[in-house]
Amino acid sequence: MYHNILVPIAFEADHDTTAPIKLARLLATPEARITLMHVIEHIPAYAISYMPADYTAAARQAVESQLESMAAELPNCTAEVIEGHSGGSIVDWAEEHGCDLIILDSHRPGMQDVILGSTATHVVRHAQCAVHVVR
Repeated sequence: MYHNILVPIAFEADHDTTAPIKLARLLATPEARITLMHVIEHIPAYAISYMPADYTAAARQAVESQLESMAAELPNCTAEVIEGHSGGSIVDWAEEHGCDLIILDSHRPGMQDVILGSTATHVVRHAQCAVHVVR
């Protein structure tokens, strides 16, 4: 049983947001703290000029709202939205906040993942705590 669980959430079509949360419920102690987190990747400089001026603020607000409503359904659960590179940011946040488990969803890898590596791969290789990957 785990006491401090981090569940990174990716709001993409090929990611299941329910399975990692169900697993967190099963593996958590009654007093466990669960954090649902989303990492907002930085928009490359060459693309930012094509985006509406308020795009990042609006996107962040939408993600925060959705995460907070998801967190409200779990006891001792909070929502956290951070910015950075997904894999590195998840590992760093978990270490800084003393997480003893990270549960994340993995999609079916494509050619891009074979060449560049996926978020799940990075977290599994670099996390200092237990990692459960849900497929």
